[in-house]
Amino acid sequence: MKIVKIGNLTLGDKREIYVQSMLSTRREDTEGAIKQAQALEKAGCHIVRLAIPDKESVKTVYALKNNISIPVVADIHFDYKLALECIAAGVDKIRINPGNIGSNEKIRAVANACVANGVPIRIGVNGGSLEKHVLAKYGAPTSDALVESALYHVLLLERFDFHDIVISIKSSDVKTMISGYRKLSERCDYPLHLGVTEAGTLRMGIVKNSIGIGSLLADGIGDTIRVSLTADPVYEVKAGYDILKALGLCKSHVQFISCPTCGRCQIDLIPLAEKIETALEDCKKNIKVAVMGCAVNGPGEAKEADIGIAGGKDEGLIFKKGVILKKVPYSKLFDEFMKEIDKI
Repeated sequence: MKIVKIGNLTLGDKREIYVQSMLSTRREDTEGAIKQAQALEKAGCHIVRLAIPDKESVKTVYALKNNISIPVVADIHFDYKLALECIAAGVDKIRINPGNIGSNEKIRAVANACVANGVPIRIGVNGGSLEKHVLAKYGAPTSDALVESALYHVLLLERFDFHDIVISIKSSDVKTMISGYRKLSERCDYPLHLGVTEAGTLRMGIVKNSIGIGSLLADGIGDTIRVSLTADPVYEVKAGYDILKALGLCKSHVQFISCPTCGRCQIDLIPLAEKIETALEDCKKNIKVAVMGCAVNGPGEAKEADIGIAGGKDEGLIFKKGVILKKVPYSKLFDEFMKEIDKI
């Protein structure tokens, strides 16, 4: 696997899967961009990207570099000169879709500037922006079409002696996205940026990205992810971490499990579980926390949890690794449970 440096991050060594997001502020709103980028950084975002539709937008690159510490990626379409401007502004990575950036000489100019400044390039291929000859060959933006387009542009950059490459081949169709990345991972060893593009609003967008990104990460494919949502981008970061946590790929966050409740449950479990999960949202301890409704799902089924609750009649048992610590009235259960977590 090739190694690519983006700012102070390393892609390709599989030590960590990096979570990305993209600013949604208007291009003229530099102050808003700074505030949103700072909110993303606070939420744990590793890499932030912004669109550069014109020369005026480049000033936001300067502003972000002076106000956040995470790497900044410039998203360039159509005008290669904007890529050159962003490189001069100190951007940490360039994302281009070579299919719409222009002639080979324009791509060469971007590659040369990136080499001179130590800036990697993400080749970002989307189903909606494939080259005409590729679409004519396959008849639709199939997974094979996405892979062929990406590899063509990889070869083009390699011809210019450029090798600091990250690749994405996104589709709004989940199956196409999964199939494409699996094929691509067999044919190249560059780091891969995973995502389902145009995934939709919060609820369905998270579902699509969880299936697409999660399936690939479970196969060991992928180095950085972006959960695309029509929503506040902070939700993208949170969803990204949730996917990583579900797969055991995030070592600095709580893994939270809770049962769906049934007729055996004799405590008001749902609000308790929600309250505990919210309270632990920013906890950096690498622990598994279980909130279970009864003794059946408690110390027995959840005995692998570092700490957990098993509900009883208006009370709960607090246990660690299946061993009961204490019995607590429901009214005090949350406070006592959080005290035990603080001790870990």
